[in-house]
This record gives sequence, C-alpha cells and structure tokens, in this order.
Amino acid sequence: MKIAIIKYNAGNIQSVLYALERIGHTALVTDDPDEIKTSDKVIFPGVGEASTAMHYLKGKKLDHLIKSLTQPVLGICLGMQLLCKYSEENDTACLGIFNETVKYFKADNMLTKIPQIGWNKIYNLKSNLFSNVSEKSYCYFVHGYYVSARMHTIATTDYIHPYSSGLQKDNFYGVQFHPEKSADTGEMILRNFLAL
Repeated sequence: MKIAIIKYNAGNIQSVLYALERIGHTALVTDDPDEIKTSDKVIFPGVGEASTAMHYLKGKKLDHLIKSLTQPVLGICLGMQLLCKYSEENDTACLGIFNETVKYFKADNMLTKIPQIGWNKIYNLKSNLFSNVSEKSYCYFVHGYYVSARMHTIATTDYIHPYSSGLQKDNFYGVQFHPEKSADTGEMILRNFLAL
C-alpha cells in the first residue's frame, strides 16, 4: 500500500511517520502532486497556523489537488481545519471540502485554558474510522480552534461546549485530535483508516 503524507511546512510529520511504523507501514512525505495522486491513502497532518499553511498549499497548487482526490484522505488537527471552508485564524479561506467555519475557543471562565492541551474523550462515534473504538475513549488534543458539531460530525468532544472531534464527507475524513499521540486508541484509528 502506498501512503502519502502531504508535506506543507506544518509540524508533526515525524510523529505520524513513527506511528505508522509502529503498525507496520511506511509512508512517503511529499508535496509532489503525482506522488500524492497515485497513493492509496493520503494523510494531511498539521501543527501550525492556517494562513501560512494555505499560502504554502496554494504556492504548490496543492489546494486544487487535495480537493480532487478520490482515495481516502485523513486530515489531522490543522489538516482537518484546512479541509473546512473558512478559519477565524488570521481570517483564512480554506479548502471548502466541509462547509464549516473553524472558530476560536472563547473561555467560559478564568480557569479554562486555551488552547486545549491534553487528553479528552471522543463520543457519538459514527464511522468505520472508529471501528473497535469504544465510546468515550481518550485521545490527545492540542488546539485553540474548533469546528461546531453539525451534519458531517462523526465524533464529538466537550471542551467549553460540544464540538466536532471527527468529520467525514465522502472520501474525506478529519480528526481534531492527534491519533499518532493517542496510544492504543489512536493506533486503532490509523489502522481503520488504512483499511478503508
């Protein structure tokens, strides 16, 4: 199986590579359109800032390429947010695969920390991406922006209020947490993605 990890100046790619190696797979880190197009699975990772990431994608014409992909695509954290229509982070137009707005968390009190960093539960799991994953499993999150829970939501998490920790539309999947840092649960989610 050929797995491509899209390279676009966002961090965390090494962690994703290591997580795939732990479950017996290697992947190619690339911004080459032909390599991405001919892959069986595409992972769109991300730790970074939305406008800088979109600028890089547009410069490499990867914005149009990603939208045209027909194989399973998994967006992780910023990768998931960039699959949405718009992000409040530096007023950024994104890819528009999910017709959703990425919003900044507003603290409900002085004790609420933004960004959310650490372990939290995922529930209302609704996709093959979560086969053999128990309701209320813990995953690892690091993010200050979120997508509301709506029609494409396949997993929900509560922080300040309920929001989408997973999205799916056609062959596009997104998770707000980091499966590569989410222990056995994250490993199972990556296995499920590769089996789609």
